[in-house]
Amino acid sequence: MFQNKVSFKKGDNKLISAWTFYDWANSVYPLVISSTIFPIYYALIFDDYNYIDFFGYEIKNTAMISFITALAFLVIVFIIPLLSGISDYLGNKKTFMKFFVYIGSVSCIALYWFNLETIYIGLFFYFIALIGYWSSLVFYNSYLPEIAYNNQQDRASAKGFAMGYIGSIILLLLNLLMVMKPSIFGISGSENEVTLQAMKFSFISVGIWWIIFSQIPFYFLPSNKKNNKIKKDIIWNGFKELKMVWFDINLNLNLKRFLGAFFVYSTALQTVMLVATYFGEEEINWPSNSEKTIGLIVSILLIQLVAVIGAMLSSKCSELYGNLKTLIFINIIWALICFFAFYIHTPFEFYIIAGFVGLVMGALQPLSRSTYSKFLPETNDTASYFSFYGVTEKIAIIIGMSLFGVIDQITGSMRNSIFIFLILFLIGAYLLFRIYLKNKDSEN
Repeated sequence: MFQNKVSFKKGDNKLISAWTFYDWANSVYPLVISSTIFPIYYALIFDDYNYIDFFGYEIKNTAMISFITALAFLVIVFIIPLLSGISDYLGNKKTFMKFFVYIGSVSCIALYWFNLETIYIGLFFYFIALIGYWSSLVFYNSYLPEIAYNNQQDRASAKGFAMGYIGSIILLLLNLLMVMKPSIFGISGSENEVTLQAMKFSFISVGIWWIIFSQIPFYFLPSNKKNNKIKKDIIWNGFKELKMVWFDINLNLNLKRFLGAFFVYSTALQTVMLVATYFGEEEINWPSNSEKTIGLIVSILLIQLVAVIGAMLSSKCSELYGNLKTLIFINIIWALICFFAFYIHTPFEFYIIAGFVGLVMGALQPLSRSTYSKFLPETNDTASYFSFYGVTEKIAIIIGMSLFGVIDQITGSMRNSIFIFLILFLIGAYLLFRIYLKNKDSEN
């Protein structure tokens, strides 16, 4: 919407702050759509029958959303290398970032019309919004080594996540007020009708918030456009660059080992984050539907608030004890959370687990991003390396969500998947520990 008329040098605090504002802009999507309002809305519209007739097959609604999510990430894994290769060649990654922001935010607005009568169209917009959000992050993350020096990246990454947690909490509180006091917003009807209508308005609020606040990073982030002419073979540059990155990674053992550990624990981490509310909605014994709705929103708010503390603590701990030791500890805590989560049934137990999830979620995400950035070699084409990072994360999600969906569909319960994630976090900790042992004298 606005042209960039100012420029800042790498390491400038104003440039870093502008970069972190994209976390503020986009984090409303994972909070409201992925984690809170949409999962509750999705469950409510099914009433007592939780199955979808999908071309003659009866598929459990939670399994269906898992499969749709896995399919979206499969598409992302294919298109991101294509686009990152083109963006590196043309120097226009901001253009691609804008494209995915706009299709993602508009799709969130379109979820207003999601209901059982339009279930396939609704799932399509859910699918597109998911692609828009995660694809935009690849180009956003690739700016980190471009706008911040090595010794600034942990703080910049943590600040970005903290900004995202705070911004998304503000909008979720507004959405919670809308659900609890719909009359203030002119919403009238039966209790169920006003609750669903308030939730549908929240989808619109996400799209608008995402578009508006994205203009800040769009304005300040450098474009770095190159005068290269478009050629036919640049379409496959992304896959060629991924292949080159893979060869480079094989020469950088620390980076290779870290990506292996990251892949394992991300399979568990991202799946847990995506299905937590569905788990709380189905597996916890809530006294009533209204208490369930409010309780789930409050629990996710708790996660977000505690995540801000987790992000800051992880940054501080990495300075005191090093990135790897901090990551190992966080993975072990995640494994313990999974163990106890298998046995919870009451709302109070769910709140306790939610608090711990927020703490370690806020710690693991930013520290993983900055640790990866620190292991990168000196290069101007950071989009390719972060494309590889993104592909690694997306394949982990595909596997995690597919496993979750299959187990949910076969057993009829989401609870049975938890121990798989426990094992993955422990393996992730072990793989990180191996890196630490080989680098303990130089670990920063």
